[in-house]
Amino acid sequence: MAFYHEDLAHIHASGFTSLAEAAGRAIPGRLRAAGIEGGLVVDLGCGNGLTSRALAGAGYEVLGIDSSEAMLRIARRSAPGVRFLRASFLDVSLPGCRAVVAAGEVLNYTERSLMPVFRRVRAAIEPGGLFVLDLAGPGRVPGGGPVRSWWEDDDWAVLVETREDRERALLTRRMTTFRRTGRTWRRGEETHRQRLHRPSEAAGRLRALGFTVRIRRGYEGERLAPGHYVLIAQGVRPHPRGGMGSDPLRR
Repeated sequence: MAFYHEDLAHIHASGFTSLAEAAGRAIPGRLRAAGIEGGLVVDLGCGNGLTSRALAGAGYEVLGIDSSEAMLRIARRSAPGVRFLRASFLDVSLPGCRAVVAAGEVLNYTERSLMPVFRRVRAAIEPGGLFVLDLAGPGRVPGGGPVRSWWEDDDWAVLVETREDRERALLTRRMTTFRRTGRTWRRGEETHRQRLHRPSEAAGRLRALGFTVRIRRGYEGERLAPGHYVLIAQGVRPHPRGGMGSDPLRR
């Protein structure tokens, strides 16, 4: 399923940038604290490119990856010195790198197990590298919803209805967009579904692959909403006995 077509990509880049900006402020410091002063950082699900731009500005080589061509067009304007690739995090081949970043609930956009993605990140990151991501978990929508919200600007408006199915650990956002085109307005709709992951379970899967993991409530100076958390995974160790095919935590 495709996400973030032209109008929603424009709206997101115009009015919903605080998380990407917070990640961009915090992650370079996390990298330096881990002894990573340079080298390649992969921005997985880079969206509008603001986090990529901040990483590049901090002196890192950056590869931004996203499945939305509309988002990538914005990212290329936002961060002209960054290399971008259109691909899905579900199957993209990751190059060897010092770190991988996935900011903005990127990895929630699949109902598959996250273990294949975690394994590819593990294989790509150099020893001592960093994997920083945020995920949505249970409790993302108070009471399960539905919660209805409305935002607008000079040339756009968006109506969002959000529901959380606690039994299925599934969050659904139905978005109706309005975008000014000359003297008229264009109406569109997108529905996004996200698999919710408990912090302890996601951290346990990363630890099973040899990472040390810390769970945080937000990026530096930016406390996330309830049910939304940050994982900081570092220090790839040799894989546990049994090999890649015997992970006891795989669903």
